[in-house]
Amino acid sequence: MSNQHVNNRLSDLVSNTELTEEDVSPLRNPQRSIALSIPVHLENGETKIFNGWRVQYNDTLGPTKGGLRYHPSVSQDEVTELAFLMAIKCSLVKIPFGGGKGGLKIDPKQVSPRDLESVSHTFGVALAPVIGPDRDIPAPDVNTTPEIMNVFRKAYETQFNVSAPGVITGKSLADGGSVGRDTATGRGAFFIIEELRKEKLLKTQNTTNISVIIQGFGNAGRHLAVFLSKAGYTVVAVSDSRGGIYNPKGLDILALAKHKDDGKPVSKFTNGEAISNDELLRTETNIFAPAALGDAITKENVDTVNADVVVEVANAGVTAEAEEQLIDRGVTVIPDVLINAGGVVTSYFEWYQNIHNETWNEEDVDEKLRNHLVTAWETVRKVAEKEEISFRQAAYLIAVKRITSKK
Repeated sequence: MSNQHVNNRLSDLVSNTELTEEDVSPLRNPQRSIALSIPVHLENGETKIFNGWRVQYNDTLGPTKGGLRYHPSVSQDEVTELAFLMAIKCSLVKIPFGGGKGGLKIDPKQVSPRDLESVSHTFGVALAPVIGPDRDIPAPDVNTTPEIMNVFRKAYETQFNVSAPGVITGKSLADGGSVGRDTATGRGAFFIIEELRKEKLLKTQNTTNISVIIQGFGNAGRHLAVFLSKAGYTVVAVSDSRGGIYNPKGLDILALAKHKDDGKPVSKFTNGEAISNDELLRTETNIFAPAALGDAITKENVDTVNADVVVEVANAGVTAEAEEQLIDRGVTVIPDVLINAGGVVTSYFEWYQNIHNETWNEEDVDEKLRNHLVTAWETVRKVAEKEEISFRQAAYLIAVKRITSKK
């Protein structure tokens, strides 16, 4: 992923919609990109410097919003693209935020819990001067947790001697988090898939006849699998970083989740056949959901995709070239900025509750989340049909117009 990806998406809009280069040019580069060096004294006596970034892409619609990820592949280019996607996403679902993203180049599996807390605290102190409840609001992302968000909140509050629960979202419930935040991305994706079924964009409305494959069994993929399974969909395969498991009659997702909680890879689950991630991509299915890291479907493997619909639960899970080929083959692609927006919508709900000293119950959060996402989907569908463009082009057209017309 790179800024070239951002420019390609925007150039595609200029080529296929009413938007001009003058309209999109303010979004070709971020407003701010902050590089950070994080020196941490580790338990073994070593002092190690970790590289981190925070990109505040565009704050036209409000304070920037976006996750903080911990991964050895984190780079400034990756964070920049993800911040751009957050700007588009927040605008599309009509929440008063701009787009931001951050990350630290670290493998959290290779450091002790104590060292990870030290790293997070030091990163939080370094970020404190550039974030704030009305400026930039981080959240969890890949390999970061509510507990890590609590550390960031404490680092900010200590630095400025204030109480500021709204500076971070995705916190634990005891620390000012919101019910529904942990399942929100999967829940939101489920709501959109249900709309696809009801509007006959899937081949059948009978859930048991709709097969689903999910690549990735982390927070988003796991909860999506649970929601779909409970609703009667047949989840035939899932995978994690070490491989996948397949059962054409449908997997017992709750049992698989328990298996995973026991520290075992999904490929070792007994109620199915172990398959590779490559085989997962080639397996015939109604819905394929990349729900791990980006660039899951590229021009190199797009020919092997054997699905009717691709729901891009992972950010940037499908490259532009691959998407064009999928659409040419008649495959429907539901873009990341819509399908995975449940996370940022519920983050907004958490921030709102913190700012206004309110506490909503699970039913309130669920209903508000559904309304936000279904409204966004209906708008995207109507624009796509009217303009005869893809769902992604429609989503971007709506979002960019809202950003650039804001005075």
